[in-house]
Amino acid sequence: MPDRKLRGVQMLHMFFLLINLFCALRSVSAQGLSEEIVANPCVVQQTCSACIQANPNCAWCQQENYGENTLAPRCDYVPNLLARDCRFENIVNPESQLIYIKNESLSSEIQFYPQHISLRLRPRKPFPLEAKFKQAKDYPVDLYYLMDLSYSMLDDKAKLASLGRILAAEMRKMTSNFRLGFGSFVDKVVMPYVSTVPKKLVSPCDNCTTPYGFKHHMTLSEDDVIFKQRVEQAAISGNLDAPEGGFDAVMQAIACKDEIGWREKARKLLVLSTDASFHYAGDGKLGGIITPNDGACHLGYRDGELQYTESLTQDYPSLSQINRAVKENKITMIFAVTEDQLPTYERLKYFVEASAAGKLANDSSNVVDLVKTTYMNITSTVELKDNAPSDLVKVSYFSSCMGSGERKRTNVCSGLRVGSEVRWEIVVEVIKCPAGPPPHRIPFKIRPVGLDDELLVDLEVICGCDCEQPEYALYNSTKCSGKGTFECGICRCPPGTFGRFCECTSDSIQEENELFGCMAPNTTIVCSGRGNCVCGECVCFPRDDGHSVYGKYCECDDFDCPHFNGLPCGGPTHGHCDCKFCICKPGWTGPNCGCSTDNSTCISKNGLECNGHGHCDCGHCVCDVDPVTNTQLFYGPTCENCPTCPGMCHTLKPCAQCQAFGTGELEDEEDGSRCLKNCTLFNATHVDAVHKDMPGEEICQFRDERDFCTFFFSYYDHPDTGKLVVEVQKTKVCPEEVRALPIIIGVILGILAVGLALLLIWKILTVIHDRRQVAKFNAEVQNAKWDTSGNPIFRPATNTYRNPVYGNK
Repeated sequence: MPDRKLRGVQMLHMFFLLINLFCALRSVSAQGLSEEIVANPCVVQQTCSACIQANPNCAWCQQENYGENTLAPRCDYVPNLLARDCRFENIVNPESQLIYIKNESLSSEIQFYPQHISLRLRPRKPFPLEAKFKQAKDYPVDLYYLMDLSYSMLDDKAKLASLGRILAAEMRKMTSNFRLGFGSFVDKVVMPYVSTVPKKLVSPCDNCTTPYGFKHHMTLSEDDVIFKQRVEQAAISGNLDAPEGGFDAVMQAIACKDEIGWREKARKLLVLSTDASFHYAGDGKLGGIITPNDGACHLGYRDGELQYTESLTQDYPSLSQINRAVKENKITMIFAVTEDQLPTYERLKYFVEASAAGKLANDSSNVVDLVKTTYMNITSTVELKDNAPSDLVKVSYFSSCMGSGERKRTNVCSGLRVGSEVRWEIVVEVIKCPAGPPPHRIPFKIRPVGLDDELLVDLEVICGCDCEQPEYALYNSTKCSGKGTFECGICRCPPGTFGRFCECTSDSIQEENELFGCMAPNTTIVCSGRGNCVCGECVCFPRDDGHSVYGKYCECDDFDCPHFNGLPCGGPTHGHCDCKFCICKPGWTGPNCGCSTDNSTCISKNGLECNGHGHCDCGHCVCDVDPVTNTQLFYGPTCENCPTCPGMCHTLKPCAQCQAFGTGELEDEEDGSRCLKNCTLFNATHVDAVHKDMPGEEICQFRDERDFCTFFFSYYDHPDTGKLVVEVQKTKVCPEEVRALPIIIGVILGILAVGLALLLIWKILTVIHDRRQVAKFNAEVQNAKWDTSGNPIFRPATNTYRNPVYGNK
């Protein structure tokens, strides 16, 4: 047994020596094949579907006898296939296809063109299509005014009733087809939002009605008189906590289309007027309400009024639910709130599509101007959005908007007026094929935000070839040894059968034949160490991470590529990984597609690349360094700064000074030839005063040769000629000469004056004090009750005593 193993090892070594000798003879042709595999991502693909997915320019030759002797790849670029005698009619190269299903022209009812298209695309092949938007005249507008009727909004309700007709009149100036509706809200009638004390439930405040969640008072109508009446009839109520149930009311106002009266073809405005913040999903738990909001309409009659019936059973809607409802129903939200709440709603508008926030006066007196201004701002801007899955489809928007001439990448155009037409070039690109069997359809919509107009795109991704369809296949074909299926010019073998014509089985193959066909040229590694050799062909190991290993010798993969920003080849926006090498998209280069080919970011103001002090690398300037000290000489985005170099002001100073004043470093006492010889770059001109009134103009100031006066000059590049312009101020700024004698005399006189003033003050204070003391003494003398000649404290020296026993005698 050991001898048999030893003989097997020796035979295997001899077999490898023969293979190496054969590979050496084929080294020249093998090198050409290896280079072709690296540069051409098509040639390694083995099936028609894999071929057309590998690269937008790859094509498949389904000709039956193609490459029988040369084993030429069936997947390649079209010119290469034609050069190898593959007839044009046998080349499978699916092209993108656009079919207009509905493309009605722009009119007073249709603002977006086209409306419905069918699109067939190959992966990674961008396809441009044209779209147009035109703001229609008298386009219908529905405005539903949703008002907070808690007690703090009492004066606002009264003002709104009086302004209703004015609001309608102002809106009809912009569109004659205008309708107005009205609803109100307070909060959920449960603790801790509303007091449940029986007395408070009847009247939570003076002249207040029973609290409620949401009431619909008026369906959208053209009658503004009814609007005024309904607002006046709506009673004020009250609640406990500061936030209100506005989200409940918003959800019902959007979901109850029939009750509110929203029209399908209209710009729908929902105005939320309040002076408080809002409750949202999760707050209902404080009141014992845990059932999530279902986003459906729940309006029913209660006490003769149409009210929200699920206020006590369903939680408040979440912010994402509000946003989804706004998007699905093409609603434009306007948050009209008081100044203290404006910051909150300013942040909220970024989470709700097509929404705006404005400051409401304390009594809502500016509601007409607020709604009108907000409406004009909204209608003067159009924004396109799509719901295409970002992991499969990339949609890009390009436009010059209102004919500015500058085409840029944007989905927003502003400054529109009635009748304005905006054109977009919308580029649709399929990033990769979806998972699963064909057909691969990805329908999505492109729409102007806040409008009912939309473009429906029926996208079909071309991930396979027609010749792979069952109706074109030949099952158990004699071309495939009577075992396999002949399709697209090749044999698809059943399990257990292998080979170009399904001529091999796992039981009949020999090890020598198997190994010989599974080794890449100039190597003895079977299937690159990443597959099994079966019937002379490599079967690559499958992976469970979404990546794949492929190629004739399993030499290729779609993951082992250089990374940029943590992604292979920088991600789908930069390039893709193919056979261990990055295939970069236009605009990117480098082994990992991380370098931009655009050097516009490296161009300095003077038009030079990196200011002439460096070179552009990956869109960034690499500034020059000192070869001796290896220190950086320049810095800045375009190498415009030099820490050790004098500035332009210092460079221009000598010539500006000598040309304007004939002084300075280049002063010439004879004929001025020194200044003329050294100052040829510019001719300084005199001006009354220097100002920064030209683009890029800088002002410089220096002391003159006596270090006494200051002179000013400015420099800039002429916008037309590009030449340097230097302007010098005619007059120098000199300080007045200081005369010492008057200053000394003034100081002495000042000291004397201060001394005399201090003496006079001291004398006055002393006189005042003496007079007060004399007056006090005189007052005491006048108040004395004794004779001035006697001593008031004198007592006689004798004492008299009596005996009480002899008191009566």
